[in-house]
Amino acid sequence: MPVNSRAKGARGELEAALLLRQLGIEARRSVQYSGFTGDADLLTSCAAMHFEVKFSERLSPYAYMEQAVRDASKPQRKPAPVVLMRSSHQPWLVMVRASDWVAVSEALIASRL
Repeated sequence: MPVNSRAKGARGELEAALLLRQLGIEARRSVQYSGFTGDADLLTSCAAMHFEVKFSERLSPYAYMEQAVRDASKPQRKPAPVVLMRSSHQPWLVMVRASDWVAVSEALIASRL
């Protein structure tokens, strides 16, 4: 992976963590603490969710969700996969499978109490 791509990915993860903190959810980049392939990109106060972050000019949402589902299925708890994505000069988007929507909403509410 080129250095610029790695730096852009790190910048995206930092921005996404800041976005979650502004929403009242504790979040930090996981690569700073463990950095293993298959780990969630962000460690958060919402253990029921697995966050994948993508900062790319050409978004591929289904490929991103497939990665999040695959990575989220590794732990025993099987958290719901959530993708945070954006392109340059565009707002952040959140993608959740419809089947996980209620569980994710409940987890978000519980994490803010």
